[in-house]
Amino acid sequence: MSVFAFYLFAISAITGGLFTVISRQPVHSVLWLILAFISSAGLFVLLGAEFVAMLLVIVYVGAVAVLFLFVVMMLDVDFAELKAEMARYMPLALLIGLVILMQFVMVFGAWEHNAAAEGLRAQPVPLDRHNTEALGLILYDRYFLIFQLAGLILLVAMIGAILLTLRHRTDIKRQDILAQMYRDPAKAMELRDVKPGQGL
Repeated sequence: MSVFAFYLFAISAITGGLFTVISRQPVHSVLWLILAFISSAGLFVLLGAEFVAMLLVIVYVGAVAVLFLFVVMMLDVDFAELKAEMARYMPLALLIGLVILMQFVMVFGAWEHNAAAEGLRAQPVPLDRHNTEALGLILYDRYFLIFQLAGLILLVAMIGAILLTLRHRTDIKRQDILAQMYRDPAKAMELRDVKPGQGL
């Protein structure tokens, strides 16, 4: 049953990733991406990493993919124009894809099977510590500095992206709180005596 589940989740993940790239409709691409995430979570469950699987479902499916879906459906993006722009960079993209494919071939060509891997895989897992606790000990004990530096790099990248896209437009009327607080009521308001039957 576990072998059947593995092949089912593996085929679903590959199919979802493939159709995410080649699908013509952006909404369909996001839905295929959700399928790839859920299939990957199933593979993590088969590996015994339930915490990582639930993290994948909650964070990526529940937040990131739904955010993609809302952005694609709410923004009026001209995808025909985007595809026309992408056609210009297609030769460069094919060249990069060919280089990556050659690297994969080189890696798999130099792959050597370790005879001790099957024996290590067959050993029973110690039950004195849950995998969530073991993952926490690895991240916050052995690799604490690297983990914090990775978070700092992501924070700097997020701040940089915000600063690069922040534009002060002059044609937008913005609220000036200090000007509202320091205004003089005698100059800000004008009382007029409107006679009946007449407008201002």
